[in-house]
Amino acid sequence: MAHWLYRIVPARRGMAETPTPDEQRIVGEHFAYLVALRDRGVLILAGRTQEADPLGLVIFEADDESAAREVVDADPAVAAGVFTASLHPYAVAVAHDGAIADS
Repeated sequence: MAHWLYRIVPARRGMAETPTPDEQRIVGEHFAYLVALRDRGVLILAGRTQEADPLGLVIFEADDESAAREVVDADPAVAAGVFTASLHPYAVAVAHDGAIADS
């Protein structure tokens, strides 16, 4: 299984500080999606910078680029256009014990 990273940023500047009710709802769906990926054993880690205009990183496993693109495109916040995303092949080089499954 290959590692992948998708980088997400809010599509609207200032969204993190002043989200609309729809944006709040969709970001909640995004968070639930990430939890579901974790529970399925797909997600390695996800998080965001703590800045007014943050960027988020999601590191996960997928068989190939097509499967990785499906993970990104299924993210509710990406699908709704609340976040823009870019997909990148990734290699976890160092991690603490238990952070990634043994291959």
